[in-house]
Amino acid sequence: MVLGTLSAHGPTHGHQIRRLAEVSNVGEWGGVSVGALYRELRIMEGEGLVEPVRTERVGRRPARTVYRITDAGGLELATLRERAIKSMITGPDPLGVALTFAFEGADRDEMRDALRARRNRLAISAQELRTERERLLAKGYIGPAAAAVMQRGVMHLETEIRWHDELGNACGAPEDGANDA
Repeated sequence: MVLGTLSAHGPTHGHQIRRLAEVSNVGEWGGVSVGALYRELRIMEGEGLVEPVRTERVGRRPARTVYRITDAGGLELATLRERAIKSMITGPDPLGVALTFAFEGADRDEMRDALRARRNRLAISAQELRTERERLLAKGYIGPAAAAVMQRGVMHLETEIRWHDELGNACGAPEDGANDA
């Protein structure tokens, strides 16, 4: 995220990179640790991937170091991008484990209610992500690639919602006019 930001936007200080991370919410959907940003910048500097260009001070704010990506950082960025695109690895699935090994014998009403609540939280998250994507696009804060990534996130959530609906139907959840899980 840091190398890509420096590559796309040119020399930037850590606060601007952190702000972009917060606005894009990359910590939640991308696994980027926003809190570790400054430590990571220092590590990347030590590895020769970024280098300080200057230090800026605006008013009474603390001095901020402006970084740029180095040639080695550009090579590392290309390597990381290629690795990410080729990767087909998905993360752990605690819900799958719980349903596979702990569903039978569980109280059906409690399970239905818990899965319905989870489905509803997913629906809220999908709507919030849709709304945020539209807002960021309208303000010109994100380009086509970032918008596509956010749309991918919406699609993942919508797929998970449909799966919950199918699970509810397969397990005989009562129909109450809502899409239950």
